[in-house]
Amino acid sequence: MNRIDQRFGELKQQGRRALIPFITAGDPAPDYTVGFMHALVEAGADVIELGVPFSDPMADGPVIQQACERALKAGTRLVDLFDMVAEFRRTDSVTPVVLMGYLNPVERIGYRAFAEQAAQAGVDGVLSVDMPPEEADELAPLLKQNNVAAIFLVAPTTSRERAETICASGDGYLYYVSLKGVTGSATLNADDVAEHLAPLRELTDLPLCVGFGIRDGATAANVARVADGVIVGSALVNRIADNTATPEAIPGELKQVLGDMRRAMDAPR
Repeated sequence: MNRIDQRFGELKQQGRRALIPFITAGDPAPDYTVGFMHALVEAGADVIELGVPFSDPMADGPVIQQACERALKAGTRLVDLFDMVAEFRRTDSVTPVVLMGYLNPVERIGYRAFAEQAAQAGVDGVLSVDMPPEEADELAPLLKQNNVAAIFLVAPTTSRERAETICASGDGYLYYVSLKGVTGSATLNADDVAEHLAPLRELTDLPLCVGFGIRDGATAANVARVADGVIVGSALVNRIADNTATPEAIPGELKQVLGDMRRAMDAPR
């Protein structure tokens, strides 16, 4: 069983919601990423999304764009992420890790090599922002062969017909983009999110996880009332950006942000 499926199964039995932090690998330098990942787990992460640095992250706002720039300037490559995950796996064999990014770096490596190297490193899922199901007919089967989940996005503007296609194609969990716009752009409304998730639940048994606009414990708790998972990125990447001169302070900063969300999500409703 894929670690993602196992984790969500455990959370369902416990009546809890997944907390899924995102950080950009290699930001501010590759040597720090694994330590950040462990800090996130200590703060209550259930799944980690590890961003693949890319020069044109068009779905992301300025915060993550700048994180990609810092990581690329530090020399981070996609193949380095395999090493990071493998190192993480030496002491954490249970926390699912999802690579999130864009298709160009994957195409440069080659689909088969990417799927095999990802699985060998201990990656559990892949989300390529610019790869819709219609264009995943080559990569998705290779991921499945290697027990790596192909995760897809659904937006507020997605039609029911298209949502059916996406739900039928995806594994692991469904990433619901709660806002029209880029990451870190606006404040979300949990009631509005609930209205959009209801028809999706008619189409799939996949966990529905919500990202974009999760800023603090209150936002995370509100979204956790209506979703199976809460994805937070810019709020964490902001803390990294604020402490690039003192990277040794970053794990504590990440723990503070994520810990507040974990406590708010787990508080009695």
